[in-house]
Amino acid sequence: MGSTFNGLAGLVILALDIWAILNVVKSSAGGGAKVLWILLIILLPVLGLIIWAIAGPRGDVRI
Repeated sequence: MGSTFNGLAGLVILALDIWAILNVVKSSAGGGAKVLWILLIILLPVLGLIIWAIAGPRGDVRI
């Protein structure tokens, strides 16, 4: 049961990271800032996502 939950949690984090990266790409931030935000989200998936949610640029991505 534990490995099933871990796999599901990993998929949720991956989906949220992809959503955050799409928001960064669609944002009006400068090119350098976009690269730094994307690297932060990729290198630190959970912490980067939290930091992006608090202080990151937002785009016009509609789901």
